[in-house]
Amino acid sequence: MNGTAISIRDISLGYEDFRYRTPIKFGGVTLDRVTLLNVNLVVEDRSGKTAKGFGSMPLGNVWAWPTRSLTYDQTLAAMREFAEIAARVYAGHKTPGHPIDITHALEPTLLAKRLKQELSEPMPPLAKLVVASPFDAALHDAFGKLLGLNCYRTYDPEFLEHNLGHYLGAEFAGEQLHNYVSTQPKPRMPLYHLVGALDPLTPADVKNPVGDGLPEHLGEWILSNGLTHLKIKLNGDDLAWDLARAVGVNVVAEEVQRQRGVTQWWYSLDFNERCQNVEYLLEFLRQLKARTPLGYERVQYVEQPTARDLKANPQNKMHEAAKLKPVVIDESLLDLESMQLAREMGYTGVAFKACKGQTQTVLLAAAAQKYGMFRCVQDLSCPGASLIQSASIAAHIPGVAAIEANSRQYCPAANIPWEAKFPGVFTICDGTMNTALLNGPGLGAV
Repeated sequence: MNGTAISIRDISLGYEDFRYRTPIKFGGVTLDRVTLLNVNLVVEDRSGKTAKGFGSMPLGNVWAWPTRSLTYDQTLAAMREFAEIAARVYAGHKTPGHPIDITHALEPTLLAKRLKQELSEPMPPLAKLVVASPFDAALHDAFGKLLGLNCYRTYDPEFLEHNLGHYLGAEFAGEQLHNYVSTQPKPRMPLYHLVGALDPLTPADVKNPVGDGLPEHLGEWILSNGLTHLKIKLNGDDLAWDLARAVGVNVVAEEVQRQRGVTQWWYSLDFNERCQNVEYLLEFLRQLKARTPLGYERVQYVEQPTARDLKANPQNKMHEAAKLKPVVIDESLLDLESMQLAREMGYTGVAFKACKGQTQTVLLAAAAQKYGMFRCVQDLSCPGASLIQSASIAAHIPGVAAIEANSRQYCPAANIPWEAKFPGVFTICDGTMNTALLNGPGLGAV
């Protein structure tokens, strides 16, 4: 066993609740609040040296557990209950190891765990991964701090005993994880700004100004933050509305970017699984290209257009759509098997999220690179430490072109304690994030 192997000595949990500055709508649901799960964890190496790690993640129950039979409070309470279960599972693990080894060993146990009193529907695996993610994050954070290294410098054979074949199967035998991550972050990365379905595009759309000094509509955001990447939320069940929204965003962007003298910018399209079939997406792209050829050309990729359960919807093949634009899975990505199934169904890209776990993310990022898939990193409107983790993933995985960071729009209050310490990460002025800062010990949020 590697001499740097660690054991977990203590775990404690905490929660923070925040109201959103403005509501966000996705998947047909309007959301105006967030609960953060914070995990503090102590590890010890075989010499008795200890270190503390911290992980934080929004309990994105609306996203991770879409349901019509349960209320917001019911799914949130269930995820909080599962946090106690996850704490016991991690605390009960007695075999020393690298954080990747520990979480890889525990994930099947975690996914098999059930709530004390089952609700009218079982807790989805994605919701369990979201709850478990800050425990995994705290573990990587503590390990890096114990060694005085950023966690991305701890994925080479000096610290990680096994090669990728141990985690991902024979296809990856002999492959080393450190060859698929960068030990140094990209110094700067463009930021993807979310244009939610409820967000005003123009001054005329602002019916109830927030009045807090932050931009009130898309044009102001572009000017204030110098944006060049816009993620457009679409409904997926109203073609006329979706087309009008995408065209409207492009009209505003063209006007403002002309004022700025900017000639190149990008869009991503997010239907949040709401398209009933791939024909909807194909028709949307065809009509978008007819209405605004330049707007169509600016589309960098399309995110998860149809239902997340790929096995239950084998008819939703993306081969034709992927000939037009990269089509990436997000909610569908749970493990290597789901990535492989998505490839068979025509998906050409993957969206990584810190809320599915640091361990899973770096392993599947290696697989995506080996398969030659388009790669992007999305967030869960992550604030504070969770944004540091999410942005750091984007900055350390080769091929990721931009970072998504929505908390500055919807939950800026949660970022206030972090802004002075990480200038250029939580406050954007030139359309890019200063990712050179994301290189401190552990996950870097020290």
